Amino acid sequence: MRPSFRLRRRGITRRGPLLRLAALTVVAGSIAAACSSGDSALEIDSGVDPTAVTAAPDPTAGSTTDDAGSPEDTALASTTTVAPLAQFPDCPTDALESATAPVEITFWHGMNDVLEDSLIELTDSYNASQDKVKVTLQNQTGYDAAIDKYIQSSPDSRPDMIQVPEYSLQTFAQSDTLIPIGACVESSGFDIAAFLDRAIDAYTWQGVQWAMPFNVSNPVLYYLRPKFEAAGLDPDTSPITLEEMRAASQQIVDSNSATYGLVLDSGTNSGGGWFLEQWFARAGEPYADNQNGRSAPATEVLFDSASGVELLTFLQDMINDGLAVSIGDNASGQDAFLKLIDPAADGAMTIGSSAALGGVLGAIDGGLAPGLTAADVGIGPMPGPSPTPGVNLGGASLWIVDGKGDEKAAASWDYITYLVTAEAQSQWASQTGYVPVRRDALDLEPLLSTYAEDPRFKVAFDQMVGEVGSEVSLAPVLGPQREVRVATANATAAIFDGADVATSLADAAAQANSLIASYNQRN
Repeated sequence: MRPSFRLRRRGITRRGPLLRLAALTVVAGSIAAACSSGDSALEIDSGVDPTAVTAAPDPTAGSTTDDAGSPEDTALASTTTVAPLAQFPDCPTDALESATAPVEITFWHGMNDVLEDSLIELTDSYNASQDKVKVTLQNQTGYDAAIDKYIQSSPDSRPDMIQVPEYSLQTFAQSDTLIPIGACVESSGFDIAAFLDRAIDAYTWQGVQWAMPFNVSNPVLYYLRPKFEAAGLDPDTSPITLEEMRAASQQIVDSNSATYGLVLDSGTNSGGGWFLEQWFARAGEPYADNQNGRSAPATEVLFDSASGVELLTFLQDMINDGLAVSIGDNASGQDAFLKLIDPAADGAMTIGSSAALGGVLGAIDGGLAPGLTAADVGIGPMPGPSPTPGVNLGGASLWIVDGKGDEKAAASWDYITYLVTAEAQSQWASQTGYVPVRRDALDLEPLLSTYAEDPRFKVAFDQMVGEVGSEVSLAPVLGPQREVRVATANATAAIFDGADVATSLADAAAQANSLIASYNQRN
């Protein structure tokens, strides 16, 4: 039985937050002290034990998770006040005109492997295309590492730009250390008409666009076509609903084309955290109050509702019935994919980020799975509790650091506008599997040919073009969202191991609500 997930619609209102940098510095100091003492800042500040479940890296977002429940959300907590864009730092986009020498800027990013190679290529092209700005990339090895370092650094030691994932939107918006991208759009007259609404809306909070979406990904279904064919399933048609996913798994298991139909995981940035948020949004169900924390700061989570219990019970039943298997927290970031080719007990389907597509296809063609080629990998929409595909974006965005001077702010904006041109996004999406943030990138090479010749790369894009019906259909914005994902990952792992669903979700919700209350009260 499919989770009911009654559709809810609410009006949209917004207000803007402020935070004093002094508070940020004091808390960041306490984090550094906790880390140096060997204690976890997460344990100290939130009461959540981050060792219960290791926060798995998002293998497809180009980042690694350094510690389960990293302290970035705790360190930047704040109360909010009503504030229009004019009360935030200006973005002097015309300051480059008076620069007498190339303006040098540093960009902290979390891209690795082929993703970093593509970013380097784009940046080298930008540096060569003009003589006003010189960008130096500094790889921080992952999103959380960049966030932690940013928090613990003095203002003078911070970069001019930083790449930040979606789960830190509220904390960075409230840090009072960054220039809202909306101010740059306004001052320059930059045209965002071609951008995906869902991408812009994702980084708009309390009426302000805080960041520029750049490397956008979302979950898709990976499956092995030969196993579908052996089970009598159409390899060109993947399951869309949860019931279809179960039915396909049953047919796969009954036909012995694979040991399990579905491979699940309980990672924080995948099956135990991110995917749970996705399923609630897909159904139009609130994950947290105040329209997922978007119309006003959230005060409590709602994932322990009857709908949440029904969803996790559905997945638990698939495991209990031998139709699915959990590989745990997906610590390597590749465990779920590798389970598809496990010679002892294999699976046929798994859910993973679209940004892994290029790497997965390359690994298969490189001989990782003898007897398989990249053509044997199928990609479909993420199955969910509705017959209409739709997802929230993941990946990360580009932020401009305040207090670096007008010329550096303008230089950072100039670089950002290059990275999100239709030409750059066409190249970026074609090389990596990320979704282009603008529609007109699809009309240009190489993406034009990539999507035409290999429609698998376009599945993630198609999931994001639907209209945003309400803020509930967007990802939740929570101050301690990283830590909340740790709590839900703990609960999901326990549920997949057979624990009572309602009790596990209630315990996770209690932890999450404590985190949110502490966050809202801290400043």
